[in-house]
Amino acid sequence: MADMTVDVILPCLDEADALPKVLARLPEGYRAIVVDNGSTDGSADVARAHGALVVTEPVKGFGSACAAGVAAATADFVAFCDADASMDPAELVPLVDRVASGRTDLALGRRVPTGAGAWAPHARFANRVLAVLMHRATGYRLRDLGPMRVMRREDLVALDLRDRRSGYPLEMVLAAHAAGWRVDESDIGYAQRIGDSKVTGTLRGTVNAVKDMSRLLRAYRREARGRVVAPGRARQTLASTTAPIASDASATTAATAEGVRA
Repeated sequence: MADMTVDVILPCLDEADALPKVLARLPEGYRAIVVDNGSTDGSADVARAHGALVVTEPVKGFGSACAAGVAAATADFVAFCDADASMDPAELVPLVDRVASGRTDLALGRRVPTGAGAWAPHARFANRVLAVLMHRATGYRLRDLGPMRVMRREDLVALDLRDRRSGYPLEMVLAAHAAGWRVDESDIGYAQRIGDSKVTGTLRGTVNAVKDMSRLLRAYRREARGRVVAPGRARQTLASTTAPIASDASATTAATAEGVRA
């Protein structure tokens, strides 16, 4: 694994204050791809000054930023990490090792708060509810839908993810299940972010994220009635088993409580 390459995708919206700390913690040999999703605080210039490849994605949305980062990636392995300094990129190393050694196909970081205020109560509760619903839909015993994750780039591209909003992380897990991927998680530290959260740091952002993810879960459960989950590794099964998961950003969705009942 001496020649292994890793691209780290960092979706970014006004993270100029946090980026220097995040980029300084990247493991040696890991390339940062900072996807500027409409920043007005000079985040792109800060990222370039610290050696990152900067990609501009004008279409707003977490999924849009992630997709733009994937399109720019060329490494054997792709990792995702938040750009707000809530996570330590150095903790990507064991996740990459699990995928590179063949122990899993998708390695997730399970967030463990390292201090008070790191994880807003409403966001933590919503994450737990979604984890339960995800388990019902896939059987994966995961307790978090955290943004830190690692997989092989060619496998991720083959999943053909379509969500461009907050549902992108969940769609990845659902598509991985449909393709027969092995998915696991391990603990990572989760600190209070630098700056304001754009998604789950506010009640409104959390509700919108839950709506996006509830829509994906309902669609997946409907489609699952006629789906046979493929065994084995994704690389061996994607061509014949993976179908795009429906994603309509303008679809009318239920409120958070209805999503919990889905």
